[in-house]
Amino acid sequence: MATDKKSLHYFLEDQGFWHQKNMSHIIVSARFRPLSSKERRDHGDNVSVQSLGSETSVFKDEKEGDFTFSFDRVFYQGYEQLDVYEFLVQPIVRDAVNAINGTVITYGQTGAGKTYSMEGPSILECDGQNKGLLPRVVDELFQYIKSSDEATKYTIKLSMVEIYKEKVRDLFDLSKDNIQIKESKVHGIILSGATEVPILDRSASNTNPENAERNSQQSSWRDPNEHGEQWKSLCSHFYSPAGLARTGKLILMDLAESEKVEKTGAEGKLHDEARIINNSLSALGNVINALISLTFSPQGRANHIPYRDSKHTRIPQDALGGNSRTALLCCCSASPSNASESLSTLCFGARAKHIKASPRVNHNDSDKHTKKHGTPPSNDGSCGRIINKLTEKLDIEDINLLEELFTLDFLLSKFS
Repeated sequence: MATDKKSLHYFLEDQGFWHQKNMSHIIVSARFRPLSSKERRDHGDNVSVQSLGSETSVFKDEKEGDFTFSFDRVFYQGYEQLDVYEFLVQPIVRDAVNAINGTVITYGQTGAGKTYSMEGPSILECDGQNKGLLPRVVDELFQYIKSSDEATKYTIKLSMVEIYKEKVRDLFDLSKDNIQIKESKVHGIILSGATEVPILDRSASNTNPENAERNSQQSSWRDPNEHGEQWKSLCSHFYSPAGLARTGKLILMDLAESEKVEKTGAEGKLHDEARIINNSLSALGNVINALISLTFSPQGRANHIPYRDSKHTRIPQDALGGNSRTALLCCCSASPSNASESLSTLCFGARAKHIKASPRVNHNDSDKHTKKHGTPPSNDGSCGRIINKLTEKLDIEDINLLEELFTLDFLLSKFS
């Protein structure tokens, strides 16, 4: 295969590769957990939600009236963890191994099922039915590695941090209790100094998060009755035999909704902590409003996106209108006793659905690979440089096809 610029241009043009970069909306789903025993005692089997299909529901609030919501999917009582994963998360994981950043956010009031959705009953409980999103993500990554070319090298690293009272703490190293947030043109938002634990197999992927969760629960850093937002980052690096280095970052966030202080009964220190959390989430709402204005602006620009107003908006900056494919799972209670909080969660999801992002394929130069690993990945880095130049113009399917062609050309040159 000829790889000079003119031949490559005609080949791509003939195959219809040239097109504008696509924008993608945040994928939003709602999930209603089963009623608790207390909710059944208080209201029987009455629920506030009425199904109008797999994408639309009517939510009834005695004070506010009836509201119709349409999402990409609504998971009612009876849906399993696997259903949520396959629809909402699996496509993002497959994009991540193809070097497109992804973010999965669970959002809702305390007790609405966020942590259960993300982790299952516990991180170590990995039975097929109750396994959470995080262990399923790791399983999918290793399944991809197992089926990939033996010549392809990979590394997977895990970071876990917690945001509490506007401070970011490393859950793998509790001495790092005020991690700074920085921004890189190449890697986007990064947590400077956060511990990155290599994940070599599935057992390590269970043990390390479980230890981090124990650190979060046993530390005196915060009140045990309060919960900070957890941010889990899986970074995968793949090096192909044709010299193409790809990096995909997958972030999973467990984000608490603002709580009504009078309902939680918080007093004194807990009252102040709840107020700080609510202020941070107000900042998140302001960012979403600004991004929606950007989406519908005739000029396509907004005056200012206030990402820096809070850690809750600074860390997920890439997920909110940046270089990432994003999925939001709004976790709700269907009980009338939690109607106000569930309505707030659903309204948040409806607003977030209007946000657009610009995900792109991440490629690293062979020069950077050589500097880091000591040896070049192949005898010719031109393929990687060409891919880098075309990344902003091509879809992931086109990039994958082009990589296959370069790889085939590389292998044929070895045997010719």
